[in-house]
Amino acid sequence: MYTLKAPSFLRPSSRPSSPAPTQQTQVVSADRTAKPSMLSFSTFKRSSEAVSKALTQPPGPPLPTELVNGRRPIPAGRGTTLGNLIASEIKASRENPYLYRAVLRTLHRPLSVLVNNLSANLLPLLSSPDFSSPVTPSQHLWQPNATQLHALGYANLAGELLDTFDLVGLGLESDMRGDGLKVVRDGLVSVVKRVVDPLVTGIKKDLMPHIEALEFNNSTSSSPYGSPAKTPGATKLAQLQQHASIIYLQGSMPAYARALSRFITTPTAESSLATLLISLVWRGLVALSSRPFPPASPPTSPALLPPSLSRGATKDAKKSSMSLNGSHAHVAGTPITPPTTPPASRFTLKLPPPSRPVSPNGGSLGVASASADARALYDLLLMLPRPKGEGENSKRQLAKEVVDEAFEALAALPALLQTAQSAYYLGGHGQVQRGRPGYGGVPVPVREGEMENDLDVLTADVPTLIALPIILRAYVWHHLPPILPLPLSTSSNSNAPQGPGPATIPERTVSSMLGLSEAAYRNGCLSGFGREEECTAAVGQRVLDVLKQELRNAKVDWMTPEGTAKEVGVVLRWLEKQVAVAEVHH
Repeated sequence: MYTLKAPSFLRPSSRPSSPAPTQQTQVVSADRTAKPSMLSFSTFKRSSEAVSKALTQPPGPPLPTELVNGRRPIPAGRGTTLGNLIASEIKASRENPYLYRAVLRTLHRPLSVLVNNLSANLLPLLSSPDFSSPVTPSQHLWQPNATQLHALGYANLAGELLDTFDLVGLGLESDMRGDGLKVVRDGLVSVVKRVVDPLVTGIKKDLMPHIEALEFNNSTSSSPYGSPAKTPGATKLAQLQQHASIIYLQGSMPAYARALSRFITTPTAESSLATLLISLVWRGLVALSSRPFPPASPPTSPALLPPSLSRGATKDAKKSSMSLNGSHAHVAGTPITPPTTPPASRFTLKLPPPSRPVSPNGGSLGVASASADARALYDLLLMLPRPKGEGENSKRQLAKEVVDEAFEALAALPALLQTAQSAYYLGGHGQVQRGRPGYGGVPVPVREGEMENDLDVLTADVPTLIALPIILRAYVWHHLPPILPLPLSTSSNSNAPQGPGPATIPERTVSSMLGLSEAAYRNGCLSGFGREEECTAAVGQRVLDVLKQELRNAKVDWMTPEGTAKEVGVVLRWLEKQVAVAEVHH
Protein backbone atom coordinates (compact mmCIF):
# COMPACT_ATOMS: atom_id res chain seq x y z
CA MET A 1 0.00 0.00 0.00
CA TYR A 2 2.95 2.26 0.57
CA THR A 3 4.15 1.73 -2.95
CA LEU A 4 0.87 3.03 -4.31
CA LYS A 5 1.22 6.35 -2.32
CA ALA A 6 2.48 9.22 -4.42
CA PRO A 7 5.94 10.42 -3.51
CA SER A 8 6.23 13.69 -1.58
CA PHE A 9 7.95 15.55 -4.38
CA LEU A 10 4.96 14.82 -6.63
CA ARG A 11 2.41 16.27 -4.12
CA PRO A 12 1.17 19.80 -4.53
CA SER A 13 2.72 22.29 -2.06
CA SER A 14 -0.66 23.59 -0.83
CA ARG A 15 -4.31 23.22 -1.33
CA PRO A 16 -5.90 25.10 -4.15
CA SER A 17 -6.62 28.69 -3.06
CA SER A 18 -10.20 29.65 -2.38
CA PRO A 19 -11.89 32.28 -4.41
CA ALA A 20 -10.91 35.75 -3.30
CA PRO A 21 -13.56 37.41 -1.11
CA THR A 22 -15.37 40.42 -2.41
CA GLN A 23 -14.05 43.81 -1.25
CA GLN A 24 -16.36 45.37 1.37
CA THR A 25 -15.70 48.93 2.45
CA GLN A 26 -16.15 49.19 6.25
CA VAL A 27 -16.41 52.68 7.74
CA VAL A 28 -14.80 52.86 11.19
CA SER A 29 -15.33 55.97 13.29
CA ALA A 30 -12.31 58.08 14.09
CA ASP A 31 -13.04 57.81 17.81
CA ARG A 32 -12.17 54.08 17.71
CA THR A 33 -9.08 54.34 15.54
CA ALA A 34 -7.37 57.63 16.38
CA LYS A 35 -5.06 57.87 19.35
CA PRO A 36 -6.08 60.14 22.22
CA SER A 37 -3.12 62.40 21.49
CA MET A 38 -4.21 62.84 17.88
CA LEU A 39 -7.83 63.29 18.92
CA SER A 40 -6.97 66.03 21.41
CA PHE A 41 -4.97 68.02 18.88
CA SER A 42 -8.10 69.92 17.94
CA THR A 43 -8.67 70.69 21.61
CA PHE A 44 -5.10 71.95 21.93
CA LYS A 45 -5.55 74.13 18.87
CA ARG A 46 -8.81 75.64 20.11
CA SER A 47 -7.32 76.28 23.56
CA SER A 48 -4.27 77.99 22.10
CA GLU A 49 -6.42 80.22 19.91
CA ALA A 50 -8.67 81.11 22.85
CA VAL A 51 -5.67 82.04 25.01
CA SER A 52 -4.30 84.26 22.24
CA LYS A 53 -7.66 85.99 21.78
CA ALA A 54 -7.95 86.59 25.53
CA LEU A 55 -4.92 88.92 25.46
CA THR A 56 -5.64 90.70 22.17
CA GLN A 57 -6.57 94.35 22.04
CA PRO A 58 -10.31 95.10 22.11
CA PRO A 59 -11.82 96.67 19.00
CA GLY A 60 -13.19 100.18 18.90
CA PRO A 61 -11.78 103.68 19.29
CA PRO A 62 -9.56 104.08 22.37
CA LEU A 63 -10.02 106.68 25.09
CA PRO A 64 -7.04 108.91 25.91
CA THR A 65 -7.48 108.29 29.65
CA GLU A 66 -7.05 104.51 29.36
CA LEU A 67 -4.04 104.17 27.06
CA VAL A 68 -0.69 102.85 28.32
CA ASN A 69 2.02 102.62 25.65
CA GLY A 70 -0.69 102.76 23.01
CA ARG A 71 -2.58 99.77 24.42
CA ARG A 72 -6.05 99.54 25.91
CA PRO A 73 -6.95 97.55 29.05
CA ILE A 74 -8.38 94.05 28.76
CA PRO A 75 -12.19 94.29 28.94
CA ALA A 76 -14.27 92.21 31.31
CA GLY A 77 -15.55 88.87 30.08
CA ARG A 78 -12.40 87.57 28.38
CA GLY A 79 -11.66 85.15 31.20
CA THR A 80 -15.26 83.95 31.25
CA THR A 81 -15.16 83.17 27.52
CA LEU A 82 -11.93 81.20 27.87
CA GLY A 83 -13.27 79.43 30.93
CA ASN A 84 -16.47 78.39 29.17
CA LEU A 85 -14.44 76.78 26.37
CA ILE A 86 -12.32 74.84 28.86
CA ALA A 87 -15.38 73.75 30.82
CA SER A 88 -17.14 72.48 27.69
CA GLU A 89 -14.11 70.38 26.68
CA ILE A 90 -13.77 68.95 30.18
CA LYS A 91 -17.43 68.06 30.54
CA ALA A 92 -17.59 66.42 27.09
CA SER A 93 -14.71 64.05 27.87
CA ARG A 94 -15.47 62.99 31.44
CA GLU A 95 -17.09 59.69 30.37
CA ASN A 96 -13.89 58.50 28.68
CA PRO A 97 -11.02 58.49 31.23
CA TYR A 98 -8.31 58.24 28.55
CA LEU A 99 -9.76 61.08 26.55
CA TYR A 100 -10.26 63.11 29.74
CA ARG A 101 -6.60 62.86 30.71
CA ALA A 102 -5.56 63.67 27.17
CA VAL A 103 -7.65 66.85 27.25
CA LEU A 104 -6.10 67.83 30.57
CA ARG A 105 -2.61 67.41 29.11
CA THR A 106 -3.50 69.68 26.21
CA LEU A 107 -4.44 72.46 28.68
CA HIS A 108 -1.06 72.60 30.42
CA ARG A 109 0.89 74.41 27.73
CA PRO A 110 -1.68 77.10 26.72
CA LEU A 111 -2.56 77.94 30.32
CA SER A 112 1.09 78.06 31.37
CA VAL A 113 1.77 80.47 28.52
CA LEU A 114 -1.19 82.57 29.65
CA VAL A 115 0.10 82.82 33.22
CA ASN A 116 3.58 83.78 32.02
CA ASN A 117 2.19 86.47 29.72
CA LEU A 118 0.02 87.90 32.49
CA SER A 119 2.99 88.08 34.85
CA ALA A 120 5.19 89.67 32.21
CA ASN A 121 2.57 92.29 31.36
CA LEU A 122 1.95 93.07 35.03
CA LEU A 123 5.58 93.64 35.96
CA PRO A 124 5.98 97.12 34.40
CA LEU A 125 2.53 98.16 35.60
CA LEU A 126 3.14 97.23 39.23
CA SER A 127 6.51 98.99 39.26
CA SER A 128 5.01 102.21 37.90
CA PRO A 129 4.41 105.05 40.39
CA ASP A 130 0.97 105.60 38.89
CA PHE A 131 -0.18 102.20 40.12
CA SER A 132 0.46 103.21 43.74
CA SER A 133 -1.50 106.44 43.35
CA PRO A 134 -3.81 106.55 46.40
CA VAL A 135 -7.54 106.96 46.26
CA THR A 136 -8.61 110.58 46.73
CA PRO A 137 -11.28 110.59 49.46
CA SER A 138 -12.57 114.03 48.45
CA GLN A 139 -13.61 112.73 45.02
CA HIS A 140 -16.86 110.81 45.44
CA LEU A 141 -16.78 109.95 41.71
CA TRP A 142 -13.24 108.58 41.87
CA GLN A 143 -11.97 106.62 38.86
CA PRO A 144 -8.77 104.55 38.58
CA ASN A 145 -6.01 105.85 36.33
CA ALA A 146 -4.84 104.15 33.14
CA THR A 147 -2.14 102.06 34.82
CA GLN A 148 -4.57 100.81 37.43
CA LEU A 149 -7.14 100.03 34.74
CA HIS A 150 -4.67 97.83 32.85
CA ALA A 151 -3.60 95.99 36.01
CA LEU A 152 -7.21 95.47 37.07
CA GLY A 153 -8.00 94.13 33.59
CA TYR A 154 -5.36 91.41 33.91
CA ALA A 155 -6.49 90.59 37.45
CA ASN A 156 -10.10 90.39 36.31
CA LEU A 157 -9.16 87.97 33.51
CA ALA A 158 -7.32 85.73 35.98
CA GLY A 159 -10.18 85.89 38.47
CA GLU A 160 -12.79 84.95 35.88
CA LEU A 161 -10.69 81.99 34.78
CA LEU A 162 -10.35 80.90 38.41
CA ASP A 163 -14.14 80.83 38.66
CA THR A 164 -14.14 78.17 35.93
CA PHE A 165 -11.44 76.25 37.78
CA ASP A 166 -13.68 76.21 40.86
CA LEU A 167 -16.71 75.21 38.82
CA VAL A 168 -15.00 72.27 37.12
CA GLY A 169 -12.70 71.40 40.03
CA LEU A 170 -9.32 71.95 38.37
CA GLY A 171 -6.03 72.51 40.15
CA LEU A 172 -7.24 71.41 43.57
CA GLU A 173 -4.67 68.63 44.06
CA SER A 174 -0.95 69.20 44.33
CA ASP A 175 -0.23 65.59 43.34
CA MET A 176 1.04 65.34 39.75
CA ARG A 177 -1.01 62.19 39.30
CA GLY A 178 -4.05 64.46 39.30
CA ASP A 179 -4.80 67.04 36.62
CA GLY A 180 -1.43 68.80 37.12
CA LEU A 181 -3.00 72.27 37.01
CA LYS A 182 -2.19 73.24 40.59
CA VAL A 183 0.73 75.38 39.40
CA VAL A 184 -1.54 77.18 36.94
CA ARG A 185 -4.11 77.87 39.65
CA ASP A 186 -1.47 79.25 42.01
CA GLY A 187 -0.16 81.49 39.24
CA LEU A 188 -3.62 82.91 38.54
CA VAL A 189 -4.22 83.52 42.25
CA SER A 190 -0.87 85.29 42.45
CA VAL A 191 -1.86 87.60 39.59
CA VAL A 192 -5.04 88.61 41.41
CA LYS A 193 -3.28 89.12 44.74
CA ARG A 194 -0.44 91.18 43.27
CA VAL A 195 -2.93 93.66 41.86
CA VAL A 196 -5.69 93.80 44.47
CA ASP A 197 -3.69 93.60 47.71
CA PRO A 198 -1.62 96.81 47.21
CA LEU A 199 -4.73 98.79 46.29
CA VAL A 200 -6.67 97.53 49.30
CA THR A 201 -3.68 98.10 51.57
CA GLY A 202 -3.57 101.75 50.51
CA ILE A 203 -7.15 102.20 51.68
CA LYS A 204 -6.40 100.38 54.92
CA LYS A 205 -3.40 102.60 55.69
CA ASP A 206 -5.55 105.70 55.38
CA LEU A 207 -8.55 104.48 57.38
CA MET A 208 -6.78 102.63 60.18
CA PRO A 209 -5.21 105.65 61.98
CA HIS A 210 -8.54 107.46 62.10
CA ILE A 211 -10.32 104.40 63.50
CA GLU A 212 -7.59 103.92 66.09
CA ALA A 213 -8.00 107.59 67.09
CA LEU A 214 -11.49 106.73 68.37
CA GLU A 215 -9.73 105.51 71.51
CA PHE A 216 -9.32 109.13 72.60
CA ASN A 217 -12.03 111.62 73.45
CA ASN A 218 -12.77 114.32 70.94
CA SER A 219 -10.38 117.09 71.94
CA THR A 220 -7.24 118.52 70.44
CA SER A 221 -5.25 117.66 73.57
CA SER A 222 -5.97 113.93 73.50
CA SER A 223 -6.42 113.12 69.84
CA PRO A 224 -3.23 112.78 67.78
CA TYR A 225 -5.06 114.06 64.69
CA GLY A 226 -5.87 117.54 65.88
CA SER A 227 -9.11 119.42 65.46
CA PRO A 228 -12.07 118.11 63.49
CA ALA A 229 -12.09 118.69 59.78
CA LYS A 230 -14.70 120.92 58.21
CA THR A 231 -17.52 119.09 56.53
CA PRO A 232 -19.79 120.93 54.04
CA GLY A 233 -23.39 121.18 55.15
CA ALA A 234 -22.72 120.44 58.82
CA THR A 235 -23.57 122.96 61.51
CA LYS A 236 -20.98 124.22 63.93
CA LEU A 237 -22.80 122.56 66.79
CA ALA A 238 -22.61 119.20 65.05
CA GLN A 239 -18.92 119.82 64.34
CA LEU A 240 -18.27 120.14 68.07
CA GLN A 241 -20.33 117.12 69.05
CA GLN A 242 -18.95 114.66 66.49
CA HIS A 243 -15.58 112.99 66.80
CA ALA A 244 -12.88 114.20 64.43
CA SER A 245 -12.35 110.69 63.06
CA ILE A 246 -16.08 110.22 62.43
CA ILE A 247 -16.17 113.46 60.48
CA TYR A 248 -13.25 112.33 58.33
CA LEU A 249 -14.79 108.92 57.71
CA GLN A 250 -18.07 110.51 56.69
CA GLY A 251 -16.28 112.40 53.95
CA SER A 252 -14.06 109.56 52.74
CA MET A 253 -16.27 106.46 52.90
CA PRO A 254 -18.23 107.14 49.67
CA ALA A 255 -15.01 107.35 47.66
CA TYR A 256 -13.55 104.24 49.25
CA ALA A 257 -16.76 102.30 48.72
CA ARG A 258 -16.68 103.16 45.03
CA ALA A 259 -12.99 102.25 44.78
CA LEU A 260 -13.47 98.87 46.44
CA SER A 261 -16.33 98.12 44.07
CA ARG A 262 -13.90 98.62 41.18
CA PHE A 263 -11.11 96.60 42.81
CA ILE A 264 -13.16 93.61 44.02
CA THR A 265 -14.83 92.20 40.91
CA THR A 266 -14.24 88.45 41.28
CA PRO A 267 -14.81 85.98 44.12
CA THR A 268 -11.06 85.36 44.35
CA ALA A 269 -10.47 88.99 45.32
CA GLU A 270 -13.10 88.83 48.06
CA SER A 271 -10.56 87.36 50.47
CA SER A 272 -8.67 90.66 50.42
CA LEU A 273 -11.92 92.53 51.04
CA ALA A 274 -12.78 90.26 53.96
CA THR A 275 -9.36 90.84 55.51
CA LEU A 276 -9.81 94.61 55.21
CA LEU A 277 -13.28 94.66 56.77
CA ILE A 278 -12.30 92.38 59.65
CA SER A 279 -9.25 94.54 60.41
CA LEU A 280 -11.26 97.77 60.41
CA VAL A 281 -14.02 96.35 62.60
CA TRP A 282 -11.56 94.83 65.06
CA ARG A 283 -9.53 98.02 65.42
CA GLY A 284 -12.75 99.91 66.01
CA LEU A 285 -13.79 97.47 68.74
CA VAL A 286 -10.42 97.72 70.50
CA ALA A 287 -10.32 101.51 70.29
CA LEU A 288 -13.87 102.12 71.51
CA SER A 289 -13.59 99.61 74.34
CA SER A 290 -10.38 101.27 75.55
CA ARG A 291 -11.72 104.83 75.52
CA PRO A 292 -12.14 106.23 79.04
CA PHE A 293 -15.47 107.77 79.94
CA PRO A 294 -15.34 111.60 79.87
CA PRO A 295 -15.62 113.24 83.29
CA ALA A 296 -19.05 114.46 84.34
CA SER A 297 -19.25 118.24 84.12
CA PRO A 298 -21.95 120.93 84.44
CA PRO A 299 -23.52 122.51 81.34
CA THR A 300 -21.18 124.50 79.17
CA SER A 301 -20.96 128.25 79.76
CA PRO A 302 -22.24 130.57 77.00
CA ALA A 303 -18.68 131.63 76.19
CA LEU A 304 -17.88 128.09 75.01
CA LEU A 305 -20.93 127.78 72.81
CA PRO A 306 -20.57 128.00 69.05
CA PRO A 307 -20.74 131.49 67.53
CA SER A 308 -24.05 130.64 65.88
CA LEU A 309 -25.57 130.15 69.35
CA SER A 310 -23.71 132.91 71.18
CA ARG A 311 -26.15 135.71 70.29
CA GLY A 312 -29.23 134.00 71.60
CA ALA A 313 -27.36 132.57 74.52
CA THR A 314 -25.99 136.00 75.43
CA LYS A 315 -29.48 137.44 75.69
CA ASP A 316 -30.56 134.63 77.98
CA ALA A 317 -27.38 135.04 79.99
CA LYS A 318 -28.09 138.73 80.52
CA LYS A 319 -31.56 137.96 81.81
CA SER A 320 -30.43 135.14 84.06
CA SER A 321 -27.50 137.17 85.40
CA MET A 322 -29.85 139.99 86.39
CA SER A 323 -31.94 137.65 88.49
CA LEU A 324 -30.12 134.52 89.62
CA ASN A 325 -31.61 133.25 92.86
CA GLY A 326 -33.17 136.65 93.48
CA SER A 327 -29.95 138.71 93.39
CA HIS A 328 -29.44 141.41 90.75
CA ALA A 329 -26.17 141.96 88.96
CA HIS A 330 -25.20 144.75 86.59
CA VAL A 331 -24.45 143.76 82.99
CA ALA A 332 -21.96 145.79 81.01
CA GLY A 333 -23.50 147.82 78.24
CA THR A 334 -26.97 148.21 79.84
CA PRO A 335 -28.25 151.30 81.61
CA ILE A 336 -28.62 151.18 85.38
CA THR A 337 -32.38 151.68 85.56
CA PRO A 338 -35.06 149.91 87.54
CA PRO A 339 -36.09 146.74 85.74
CA THR A 340 -39.36 146.79 83.86
CA THR A 341 -39.46 143.01 83.59
CA PRO A 342 -41.65 140.74 85.72
CA PRO A 343 -40.49 139.77 89.22
CA ALA A 344 -37.15 138.10 89.62
CA SER A 345 -38.71 134.88 90.82
CA ARG A 346 -39.89 134.25 87.30
CA PHE A 347 -36.29 134.00 86.10
CA THR A 348 -34.94 132.12 89.08
CA LEU A 349 -32.85 129.12 88.08
CA LYS A 350 -34.39 125.97 89.54
CA LEU A 351 -31.61 123.68 90.63
CA PRO A 352 -32.21 119.93 90.89
CA PRO A 353 -32.27 118.33 94.33
CA PRO A 354 -28.95 117.01 95.65
CA SER A 355 -30.12 113.40 95.30
CA ARG A 356 -30.61 113.72 91.55
CA PRO A 357 -27.85 111.86 89.66
CA VAL A 358 -25.61 113.47 87.11
CA SER A 359 -26.84 113.38 83.53
CA PRO A 360 -25.47 110.36 81.63
CA ASN A 361 -24.22 112.65 78.86
CA GLY A 362 -21.65 113.79 81.34
CA GLY A 363 -19.03 115.53 79.25
CA SER A 364 -19.00 118.95 77.74
CA LEU A 365 -20.47 119.95 74.42
CA GLY A 366 -17.27 119.08 72.55
CA VAL A 367 -17.09 115.46 73.74
CA ALA A 368 -19.01 112.74 71.91
CA SER A 369 -19.99 109.56 73.71
CA ALA A 370 -18.35 106.29 72.80
CA SER A 371 -21.72 104.68 72.09
CA ALA A 372 -22.59 107.37 69.54
CA ASP A 373 -19.23 106.96 67.84
CA ALA A 374 -19.64 103.18 67.78
CA ARG A 375 -23.03 103.50 66.13
CA ALA A 376 -21.68 106.00 63.61
CA LEU A 377 -18.70 103.76 62.81
CA TYR A 378 -21.02 100.80 62.22
CA ASP A 379 -23.19 102.81 59.83
CA LEU A 380 -20.14 104.06 57.94
CA LEU A 381 -18.57 100.62 57.53
CA LEU A 382 -21.87 99.33 56.17
CA MET A 383 -21.26 101.53 53.13
CA LEU A 384 -18.32 99.36 52.05
CA PRO A 385 -18.97 96.28 49.88
CA ARG A 386 -18.95 92.92 51.61
CA PRO A 387 -18.03 89.40 50.44
CA LYS A 388 -20.91 87.56 48.81
CA GLY A 389 -19.59 84.06 49.48
CA GLU A 390 -21.11 82.65 46.29
CA GLY A 391 -20.25 79.23 44.91
CA GLU A 392 -19.25 75.99 46.57
CA ASN A 393 -15.85 77.18 47.78
CA SER A 394 -15.79 76.65 51.54
CA LYS A 395 -13.12 79.32 52.07
CA ARG A 396 -15.32 82.02 50.53
CA GLN A 397 -18.31 81.02 52.61
CA LEU A 398 -16.16 81.01 55.73
CA ALA A 399 -14.87 84.52 54.93
CA LYS A 400 -18.44 85.77 54.58
CA GLU A 401 -19.44 84.22 57.91
CA VAL A 402 -16.47 85.76 59.71
CA VAL A 403 -17.26 89.21 58.30
CA ASP A 404 -20.90 88.88 59.36
CA GLU A 405 -19.87 87.93 62.90
CA ALA A 406 -17.51 90.91 63.07
CA PHE A 407 -20.28 93.32 62.08
CA GLU A 408 -22.64 91.72 64.60
CA ALA A 409 -20.10 92.42 67.33
CA LEU A 410 -19.77 96.05 66.27
CA ALA A 411 -23.56 96.41 66.08
CA ALA A 412 -23.92 95.15 69.66
CA LEU A 413 -21.21 97.42 71.08
CA PRO A 414 -23.21 100.73 71.26
CA ALA A 415 -25.81 99.28 73.65
CA LEU A 416 -23.09 97.95 75.96
CA LEU A 417 -21.21 101.25 75.93
CA GLN A 418 -24.33 103.29 76.65
CA THR A 419 -25.37 101.07 79.55
CA ALA A 420 -21.86 101.06 81.02
CA GLN A 421 -21.49 104.82 80.70
CA SER A 422 -24.81 105.40 82.45
CA ALA A 423 -23.78 103.09 85.28
CA TYR A 424 -20.40 104.83 85.50
CA TYR A 425 -21.94 108.27 86.05
CA LEU A 426 -24.44 106.84 88.54
CA GLY A 427 -21.71 105.26 90.65
CA GLY A 428 -22.04 101.74 89.24
CA HIS A 429 -24.70 100.70 91.74
CA GLY A 430 -26.48 98.17 89.59
CA GLN A 431 -27.74 100.73 87.07
CA VAL A 432 -28.81 99.71 83.59
CA GLN A 433 -30.24 101.64 80.68
CA ARG A 434 -33.90 100.77 80.22
CA GLY A 435 -35.34 101.29 76.77
CA ARG A 436 -34.38 100.35 73.25
CA PRO A 437 -30.75 99.12 73.35
CA GLY A 438 -28.42 101.73 71.93
CA TYR A 439 -31.12 104.37 71.39
CA GLY A 440 -31.52 105.95 74.76
CA GLY A 441 -33.53 105.16 77.84
CA VAL A 442 -33.82 105.98 81.51
CA PRO A 443 -31.18 104.59 83.89
CA VAL A 444 -32.92 102.80 86.76
CA PRO A 445 -31.62 100.50 89.49
CA VAL A 446 -32.32 96.82 89.09
CA ARG A 447 -31.84 93.65 91.08
CA GLU A 448 -28.83 91.40 90.84
CA GLY A 449 -30.64 88.77 88.79
CA GLU A 450 -31.85 91.34 86.29
CA MET A 451 -28.43 92.93 86.03
CA GLU A 452 -26.82 89.54 85.43
CA ASN A 453 -29.32 88.75 82.68
CA ASP A 454 -28.78 92.16 81.12
CA LEU A 455 -25.02 91.64 81.05
CA ASP A 456 -25.48 88.28 79.34
CA VAL A 457 -27.72 89.84 76.70
CA LEU A 458 -25.52 92.89 76.11
CA THR A 459 -22.33 90.82 75.74
CA ALA A 460 -23.78 87.92 73.76
CA ASP A 461 -22.28 89.11 70.45
CA VAL A 462 -19.35 91.14 71.82
CA PRO A 463 -15.98 89.38 72.30
CA THR A 464 -15.21 88.84 75.98
CA LEU A 465 -11.90 90.71 76.03
CA ILE A 466 -13.60 93.67 74.32
CA ALA A 467 -16.46 93.81 76.82
CA LEU A 468 -14.21 93.20 79.84
CA PRO A 469 -12.61 96.68 80.21
CA ILE A 470 -15.97 98.38 79.60
CA ILE A 471 -17.70 96.43 82.36
CA LEU A 472 -14.80 96.74 84.81
CA ARG A 473 -14.61 100.49 84.22
CA ALA A 474 -18.32 100.92 84.90
CA TYR A 475 -18.88 98.62 87.88
CA VAL A 476 -15.65 97.50 89.55
CA TRP A 477 -12.63 99.77 89.31
CA HIS A 478 -14.10 102.68 91.28
CA HIS A 479 -14.36 100.35 94.30
CA LEU A 480 -10.59 99.82 94.30
CA PRO A 481 -8.00 102.27 95.65
CA PRO A 482 -6.48 104.61 93.04
CA ILE A 483 -3.20 103.81 91.37
CA LEU A 484 -0.13 105.83 92.31
CA PRO A 485 0.20 109.02 90.24
CA LEU A 486 2.44 108.95 87.23
CA PRO A 487 5.61 111.06 87.04
CA LEU A 488 5.22 114.42 85.36
CA SER A 489 7.33 113.33 82.38
CA THR A 490 5.01 110.37 81.78
CA SER A 491 1.76 112.20 82.42
CA SER A 492 2.67 114.93 79.95
CA ASN A 493 2.04 112.58 77.07
CA SER A 494 -0.97 114.04 75.27
CA ASN A 495 -1.86 110.72 73.67
CA ALA A 496 -2.18 108.84 76.97
CA PRO A 497 -5.79 107.89 77.70
CA GLN A 498 -7.13 109.93 80.60
CA GLY A 499 -10.15 109.04 82.68
CA PRO A 500 -12.07 110.95 85.32
CA GLY A 501 -10.00 112.93 87.77
CA PRO A 502 -6.62 114.68 87.45
CA ALA A 503 -4.50 114.05 84.41
CA THR A 504 -1.70 112.63 86.57
CA ILE A 505 -3.87 109.77 87.89
CA PRO A 506 -3.65 106.86 85.45
CA GLU A 507 -6.65 104.71 84.74
CA ARG A 508 -6.71 101.03 85.53
CA THR A 509 -6.39 98.71 82.55
CA VAL A 510 -6.61 95.00 81.94
CA SER A 511 -2.98 94.96 80.84
CA SER A 512 -1.84 96.40 84.18
CA MET A 513 -3.73 93.65 86.00
CA LEU A 514 -1.84 91.10 83.91
CA GLY A 515 1.51 92.76 84.57
CA LEU A 516 2.01 93.63 80.90
CA SER A 517 2.38 96.85 79.00
CA GLU A 518 -0.55 97.99 76.91
CA ALA A 519 1.35 97.43 73.67
CA ALA A 520 2.41 93.91 74.66
CA TYR A 521 -1.12 93.02 75.73
CA ARG A 522 -2.64 94.24 72.48
CA ASN A 523 -0.04 92.57 70.30
CA GLY A 524 -0.31 89.29 72.17
CA CYS A 525 -4.01 89.03 72.97
CA LEU A 526 -5.90 91.64 70.94
CA SER A 527 -4.38 91.18 67.49
CA GLY A 528 -7.56 89.72 66.03
CA PHE A 529 -10.74 87.77 66.65
CA GLY A 530 -9.00 84.41 66.62
CA ARG A 531 -6.28 85.44 69.03
CA GLU A 532 -8.87 86.95 71.37
CA GLU A 533 -10.72 83.64 71.56
CA GLU A 534 -7.51 81.78 72.34
CA CYS A 535 -6.56 84.14 75.18
CA THR A 536 -10.01 84.59 76.75
CA ALA A 537 -9.68 81.74 79.24
CA ALA A 538 -6.17 82.65 80.42
CA VAL A 539 -6.76 86.40 80.61
CA GLY A 540 -10.16 86.03 82.26
CA GLN A 541 -8.87 83.68 84.95
CA ARG A 542 -5.94 85.96 85.72
CA VAL A 543 -8.23 89.00 85.98
CA LEU A 544 -10.52 87.07 88.33
CA ASP A 545 -7.64 86.19 90.63
CA VAL A 546 -6.28 89.74 90.70
CA LEU A 547 -9.70 91.30 91.27
CA LYS A 548 -10.59 89.02 94.15
CA GLN A 549 -7.26 89.71 95.84
CA GLU A 550 -7.55 93.49 95.43
CA LEU A 551 -11.16 93.49 96.63
CA ARG A 552 -10.14 91.59 99.76
CA ASN A 553 -7.30 94.02 100.41
CA ALA A 554 -9.65 96.97 99.96
CA LYS A 555 -12.24 95.28 102.24
CA VAL A 556 -14.98 95.61 99.64
CA ASP A 557 -18.12 93.70 100.61
CA TRP A 558 -19.31 92.09 97.41
CA MET A 559 -20.21 88.57 98.52
CA THR A 560 -23.09 89.19 100.96
CA PRO A 561 -26.55 90.31 99.79
CA GLU A 562 -26.33 93.32 102.12
CA GLY A 563 -22.98 94.39 100.71
CA THR A 564 -22.36 97.83 99.27
CA ALA A 565 -20.80 96.43 96.08
CA LYS A 566 -23.24 93.76 95.01
CA GLU A 567 -22.73 94.70 91.35
CA VAL A 568 -19.09 93.60 91.68
CA GLY A 569 -20.25 90.10 92.49
CA VAL A 570 -22.47 90.13 89.41
CA VAL A 571 -19.52 91.10 87.23
CA LEU A 572 -17.30 88.39 88.72
CA ARG A 573 -19.95 85.74 88.14
CA TRP A 574 -20.35 86.95 84.55
CA LEU A 575 -16.60 86.69 84.00
CA GLU A 576 -16.49 83.19 85.51
CA LYS A 577 -19.12 82.04 83.03
CA GLN A 578 -17.20 83.53 80.11
CA VAL A 579 -14.02 81.76 81.23
CA ALA A 580 -15.86 78.45 81.55
CA VAL A 581 -17.31 78.77 78.06
CA ALA A 582 -13.90 79.65 76.60
CA GLU A 583 -12.29 76.63 78.26
CA VAL A 584 -14.93 74.31 76.81
CA HIS A 585 -14.44 75.64 73.27
CA HIS A 586 -10.65 75.43 73.49
